Amino acid sequence: MMRLYDTARRQVVPFEPGPVVTMYTCGITPYDAAHVGHAATYLAYDVLQRRLRDLGHTTRCVRNITDVDDDILRKARQLGVHFLDLAAEEMARFDSVIRALRLLPSWSEPRATSAIPDILGFIGMVLESGHAYQAGGGVYFDVSSFDHFGQVSHLDRAAMLALAAERGGNPDDPNKRDPLDFVLWQPSAPDEPAWDSLWGRGRPGWHIECSALAMRELGTTVDLHGGGADLIFPHHECEAAQSEAVTGEPFVRHWMHAGLVHLHGEKMSKSLGNLVFVSDLLKDWEPDAIRLGIVDHRYRDEWEWESGSMPEAAARLERWRQAGPGDAAVDDVRAALDEDLDTPAAIRVMDDAVRRGHGVSEAAALLGVDALTQPA
Repeated sequence: MMRLYDTARRQVVPFEPGPVVTMYTCGITPYDAAHVGHAATYLAYDVLQRRLRDLGHTTRCVRNITDVDDDILRKARQLGVHFLDLAAEEMARFDSVIRALRLLPSWSEPRATSAIPDILGFIGMVLESGHAYQAGGGVYFDVSSFDHFGQVSHLDRAAMLALAAERGGNPDDPNKRDPLDFVLWQPSAPDEPAWDSLWGRGRPGWHIECSALAMRELGTTVDLHGGGADLIFPHHECEAAQSEAVTGEPFVRHWMHAGLVHLHGEKMSKSLGNLVFVSDLLKDWEPDAIRLGIVDHRYRDEWEWESGSMPEAAARLERWRQAGPGDAAVDDVRAALDEDLDTPAAIRVMDDAVRRGHGVSEAAALLGVDALTQPA
């Protein structure tokens, strides 16, 4: 039995999906290059999918592209380019990194701008259900109307307000009845993209995009949903609220979040600029070594990026390759992955097998690592 930590339940619980596992992971907002924090998040879901497929499941993992929101519009404005041109350029860079690291292809990779009709219809249903209101040319979700608001994050009101202010929730918006209410539709600034709606020309809020895409691609209830831990609030909390307000059904069966990666004591983030770009690492290190350097950390732990980890990962990879092909440690690696995706434990048992002279190429493949092919 596979067991995974569930953010909403705050404990490690059995993860027992059906033959087809539906997964939704929040993708990047394409306005800058992919960094190690992004890679750590997507590698966690990649390893999870590999183990689920090893167990005989079919996985359908949707990773969206947020190609219209405040961040990308702000960056496009600064650069003096069209926001979709910026998105296309950055997605090409992101795709090259994904291919280099050999992440399993997404089952679907929909863009937010592809879902405007779905979003408009969804907002209409939220309004009809009595969970939203119009104000100032926009539409807002009324958190007081939804008794389970807080079910994902379990934060108190003060913490929610602080994170909303920090992460684009704009609690000081005078059109809100409650500072925690969140925008579903908003008027566009003169230089921003706009679409016609029943509530005036404008653009969608961030949270509504993912609900509309997840439901369009995977149905009303998703087996597993996640992203980086910084998305728990407000993004995923708001997704759950608006989705369940409309359907009356659980939006997500299991919430899985990846811990944040730090550099010099601060979370890697575009706003701080303290980033280690995967494209730069690929200039000096094999993709398999980069994978090993990242998955040597437990997916839900916060950890500090250390440049010295790459020589260690490369040396480990070389030892595994020198051991040659073999199926040693496969069952132990499976057991480690089934216990909350414990990749560091998996690596340790492979190291032990190699020290005893056994090949671990089959076990390494469960981590997406090629322990046979020498670099050209």
